[in-house]
Amino acid sequence: MERLFIETKFAADQSGAIEGIAWPFGSADRVGDIIEKGAFVGANLPLPMLFGHDFNDPLGSWHEATETTEGLRLKGTLLVNEVARAREVRALVTAGAVRGISLGFITRKSAPRKGGGRTITQLELLEASLVTIPMHPGARVTSAKSAVAALSLAAAINRTALALRTPR
Repeated sequence: MERLFIETKFAADQSGAIEGIAWPFGSADRVGDIIEKGAFVGANLPLPMLFGHDFNDPLGSWHEATETTEGLRLKGTLLVNEVARAREVRALVTAGAVRGISLGFITRKSAPRKGGGRTITQLELLEASLVTIPMHPGARVTSAKSAVAALSLAAAINRTALALRTPR
């Protein structure tokens, strides 16, 4: 099984609902691999949601995998009411300490890329893990319904405070 660590955008709320961009299309990860749109078609759902690819640390499951123009979007549920570790990881996600999703898959079809890496056109998606250090530099956290809204508000307050302190 191959593992790619990528930074992603995702949101998590108090119920455990979580979503994110697990693979942005159009750019290579840190080792030069590109996964093309269409490679994720037929993903077998629900998909295990792990922490750090640890098969002994399941947190929930991904119940929706959609290829959009932006990339592979996953939606799932952290089992916060049933699994203590899922509550811990939700807290880490909400605090911004865990910002990535990493995919575990088997490559079914690929071609080498000039300059290194591969273009992957077909794969079997096995799991998607929440991770601290993702591989793909083009993906980033966008929101956590409770925390990121607060972080966005804090950023707006900081910008306003800076503007008020800056002479015009």
